[in-house]
Amino acid sequence: MQTANEFENRYWSVDQLVVGIDEAGRGPLAGPLVVAGVVFPMGYHSDEIYDSKKLTERKREQLFPQIVEDALFYDIEIVDVETIDRLNILEATRQAMSTIAMMAPAPVVLTDAMKLYIDKPVIDIIKGDQKSVSIAAGSILAKVTRDHIMYQLDELYPQYNFRKNKGYPTKDHLKALEEYGVLEIHRRSYKPVMEALQGKLF
Repeated sequence: MQTANEFENRYWSVDQLVVGIDEAGRGPLAGPLVVAGVVFPMGYHSDEIYDSKKLTERKREQLFPQIVEDALFYDIEIVDVETIDRLNILEATRQAMSTIAMMAPAPVVLTDAMKLYIDKPVIDIIKGDQKSVSIAAGSILAKVTRDHIMYQLDELYPQYNFRKNKGYPTKDHLKALEEYGVLEIHRRSYKPVMEALQGKLF
């Protein structure tokens, strides 16, 4: 598995840096959204950096410090549940990505299928985390950061099994919602959480 980097190469060939941005945690009922962006040096290549969902946890953990070390710039934005509920998940993702995009020392922005409305050219690439090393690196930073947060939340709330389900609406998570109720880290704008608050989950 290897990213083709055709988008990076297009801009590197005309001496322009790119920032690749991706997120982790749009679908879960609990915990934050994490968005990360990476700018690599021109011509950067890796045989290992790829879509975080296709890598093992061990591999992601190994790649995280390598990405941080190799990057010219990286940023990780953690978006809390209050912001997600206030804006909606799509807009919360877009705002965090836009923040990174404007901060990054790169004139061109690559995203994983997310349109941004900013004063920089944005190329939103379907399956970008499999086609761009910069987006893939962002996906790894976001996923590892979010997993670590969910492990901490698992220690605080062991009955919800966040270590395993990462806040996603698995059978055991929905059962815990019914049995133990809604936590402050649950996204109240998400239907299963709304139903749990109203006592209608099952």
